[in-house]
Amino acid sequence: MLTTKKTAADTRWFTHDRFGMFIHWGLYSMAARHEWVRHNEQIPNEVYDGKYFKRFDPDLYDPTAWAKAASAAGMKYFVITTKHHEGFCLWDTKLTDYKSTNTPAKRDLLRPMIDAFRKEGIRVGLYHSLIDWHHPDYVIDPHNGPYREGDRAKLNQGRDQARYAEYLRGQVRELLTVFGDIDILWFDFSYPKEDGSGKGRTDWQSEQLLKMIRELRPDIILNDRIDLPGSWDVKTPEQFQPRAWVTVDGEPVVWEACQTFSGSWGYNRDESSWRSAEQLVHMLIDTVSKGGNLLLNVGPTARGEFDDRALSRLSQVGAWMRRHSRSIYGCTQAPAGCIAPEGSRLTYNAETNRLYIHLLAWPFLPHLHLEGFAGKIEYAQLLNDGSEIRLDKGLEAWMSHDTTAPGLLTVQVPIQKPEVTVPVIELFLKDGAFTG
Repeated sequence: MLTTKKTAADTRWFTHDRFGMFIHWGLYSMAARHEWVRHNEQIPNEVYDGKYFKRFDPDLYDPTAWAKAASAAGMKYFVITTKHHEGFCLWDTKLTDYKSTNTPAKRDLLRPMIDAFRKEGIRVGLYHSLIDWHHPDYVIDPHNGPYREGDRAKLNQGRDQARYAEYLRGQVRELLTVFGDIDILWFDFSYPKEDGSGKGRTDWQSEQLLKMIRELRPDIILNDRIDLPGSWDVKTPEQFQPRAWVTVDGEPVVWEACQTFSGSWGYNRDESSWRSAEQLVHMLIDTVSKGGNLLLNVGPTARGEFDDRALSRLSQVGAWMRRHSRSIYGCTQAPAGCIAPEGSRLTYNAETNRLYIHLLAWPFLPHLHLEGFAGKIEYAQLLNDGSEIRLDKGLEAWMSHDTTAPGLLTVQVPIQKPEVTVPVIELFLKDGAFTG
C-alpha cells in the first residue's frame, strides 16, 4: 500500500469517507448563467447589486432537504461557498454589509445549513474565496474580475491589499469560531505571475493566515490554494481526472478531485452538457481506484432548491451506492501485483482484505480472466446481491489454449449484466495474497 506525505492534519477520516458534496450558491444563482458571470460580462457593482443583491430571496430554501439528498447519495462530507469571488457572504458576518441578512432573505443562510448537514451525520467543510471583486480594498488586477480592463490606476486609488488581507483573516476567524468544529477549510484561489500582476501568498498574507488557522483549528483539513508550500493537507485537481495517484516531488499525497455535473459550479439554467449518472459513478470509482476522493458539486437555484437534473443524478448515484458503498468507503488503490481485467477498475480495503472489481464494461462472454489471481481468492460474489461467483467454473481444457498466463484465474460470470449502473465483484482475498 502507498503511504502518503505526512501533513499537519489527520486525514484518516477523509480518506475513508471518499465522497463529498460541493455546493456553490450565491447571488450568481439569480443570473443562472455561470458563477463567473460578473467576470464574463464585466458587470459593475451598482448593476450587479441593483439586480441581484436587492432581490435575493431564496424562499424555498430547505437545508434539511439538501442534507438528506447528500446523505441518500452516499456523501459523507460537504463543502459550501461561504463567499465566492463576487464577495457576497451567506452568513451574518460582522465585517461587511454585503451579506444575506441584508437581502430580502433577511437571515443567515449558512448556520441552518451546517446544522442540517451535521444532523445527517455529514462532516462540514467551508469554502472561502481569497478573491473578492466587491471589497473596496481589494486591488484590481488584469487577470480576473469585472474591472480588469478598466483604468486600474484610477480604480485602485485608495485601495489597500494589506487591509483586505486583514479583512480576509477576520472573516476566516469568524467562520472558525462561531460555527463549531469545522472539518475542512477550502480556499480558492491564488494566481501569482512572474511580473507581479497576479496574486499569491504576499497578497493574502498567507503565513499569517495559516498561523491563525492552525492555532484556532489544529486538526482542520486545509486545501492547497493559498500559494504557501507546506501549508496544505490535500491537493485538489479541478475538473479533470488524474491518470494515476497524485504525487508531489515523487511522493504520493492525499488528493481530491473536485468535479461538476456539467461545466458550471453555480446554477446554470441553460447548460445542457450534464454528465449522466453512469458517468458520475464511473468518475467516483476511477477516483477511488487511484487513491483519491471525489467532491461533486451542486449549484442550487436562486429560490434555494436543487433542480430536477441534480436531484435525479444524486438519486441514481445513491441507488448504486446503497448496494456498492463497500467498494468505496475505506477503499483505495489496489496493491501492487493486482492487474485489473480489461474494462474495469479495482479498489481495495486493507482492513477487510477485500478487492473490488468494478466492471465498467460487462464481459461479452460469460468468462472473466483474472491475471495473477490464481490461488489468492477465498471467495467471490457479486456485490449488488451477494450471489456467488464460483471459482471452480473456469474454462474447460479444450477452450483454454490462449489463456495460459502465469497465475491466471478464469471465472464464470452471468451472461446478463445485473440491473445496476456498474456491477462489482467482491473478492475475499487470502491472507498475504498481495504484499504491495
